[in-house]
Amino acid sequence: MQGVFQHAVSGYAGGSAPSAQYETVSTGTTGHAESVRVTFDPRTISYAQILQIYFAVAHDGTELNRQGPDIGTQYRSAIFPVGAEQAKIAEAYIDQLNQAHAFHRPIVTKIEPGHAFYPAEGYHQDFLARNPTYPYIAINDLPKIANLKRLFPEFYRADPVLVSDMKATQ
Repeated sequence: MQGVFQHAVSGYAGGSAPSAQYETVSTGTTGHAESVRVTFDPRTISYAQILQIYFAVAHDGTELNRQGPDIGTQYRSAIFPVGAEQAKIAEAYIDQLNQAHAFHRPIVTKIEPGHAFYPAEGYHQDFLARNPTYPYIAINDLPKIANLKRLFPEFYRADPVLVSDMKATQ
């Protein structure tokens, strides 16, 4: 998902700080989900547009505890909104998609407000940009980037904004 949302930091949400490390999160016993924190300028893209991209390109919201080949509660379909307004918008959008039968199955994405985000280890950041030929990336992520370019060309960037670059300018 980080490749689609280029201003995203890979990390974990849904659990507590002491368990926010890949080795523990990957066991599926921490309450965390692997997630990304998306930073955006609402003058450039709205939260609603981010949700459109999320459900159309980046994520299958009809899979409960799975994303592609990854299985477990740490891969659950969840949105961790920042504030009540984002939660309300996400709930309304999911209701709209379900009422329109936009997908072949109902959306099972849960809205999980009030959880802190914990950045993942450095080697998880910018993973797609640093490993574009890694088999997992080539099979699962590059098609999402192609779909972003095709479906939302106004939001596609050929040159990604990397987390490491964002840190350097802060």
